[in-house]
Amino acid sequence: MQVTVAREGEIRIEQQAKPVPGEHEVLVKTEYSAISNGTETMVLNNKSSGTRLGYNSVARIVAKGAGVEHLAIGQRVACYGEGAHADYRLVPKVLAVPVPDHVDAEEAAFAGLGAIAIHALRQAKLQFGETVVIVGLGILGQITAQIAHAAAYEVIGCDLLPERCERLRAACPGITVCSDAAQVNEALERLGAVGLTGADSVLLCGGGKGDGLLDQAIGWLRDRGNVVIVGVPDTVFTRNALFRKEAEIRISRAGGPGRYDERYERGGYDYPGGYVRWTEGRNVGEFVRLLANKRISIKPLVRHRFAFSQIAEAYRLCREEPERTLGIVLRY
Repeated sequence: MQVTVAREGEIRIEQQAKPVPGEHEVLVKTEYSAISNGTETMVLNNKSSGTRLGYNSVARIVAKGAGVEHLAIGQRVACYGEGAHADYRLVPKVLAVPVPDHVDAEEAAFAGLGAIAIHALRQAKLQFGETVVIVGLGILGQITAQIAHAAAYEVIGCDLLPERCERLRAACPGITVCSDAAQVNEALERLGAVGLTGADSVLLCGGGKGDGLLDQAIGWLRDRGNVVIVGVPDTVFTRNALFRKEAEIRISRAGGPGRYDERYERGGYDYPGGYVRWTEGRNVGEFVRLLANKRISIKPLVRHRFAFSQIAEAYRLCREEPERTLGIVLRY
């Protein structure tokens, strides 16, 4: 099988033996995988060596372990987990979710990013009718904003790039979209309830070093609101600004409970729903449900399509022209 590996900041497609699924795994043949621009570019820029790239794909099951009872050979599944940019790969049964026939395969290929967006919104602890500011309208921010809109939150999206702002306006006409901090302040004043000004939560889906973004986010919050760190912003902030509002800073760890737990991700031991309602696998399932019910639309976000053999060109675009990249799909 062919697997994409990062070696000292460079892309390699390497030949490896096709594995045999363990008791709680499925072997899948990939149809499409989607690039997570920010995360995967960061791995390359850090010059990691031996890291298998990608974590979003849609595929067909070609073999399965004896402990996999709810999935069938030939079934199409949305997959989340390391090593998605490969023609074949193993996926734990808890991270392979059936995809209905009417769901577009390219859209289902963004399953990992969908789970990350959903978990970030869960970390915000929002309730019906509350206001969320989503900062950074790259592919993750766009998906997060659409899901927040589908959940009937009051959504304000913010990005410095006009094209990204226009993409969100086109996808969700009811969303307030801003291109600078002053516009966010105006929107919060306009949308605030009587006696309550400020966002209930701010989700940081982008950011960089020395950007002051965390202080800006704290400034947008209502009293006792929260900031959720989803991307990789500079985490320096002014203590007194946080103190005065008794605000929270929360971290969103990828797709949800189960991430980094070997027993869950490799061993296939699911968490009981009565104790852990939304695992990363169940969040993938929720993303597929939103696609199936036409509550969100990823297709307009796909800007570039490449054959798997052209993956080096896809990454070149991410690294050299990040402002042009949004949704990138590889076909197999």
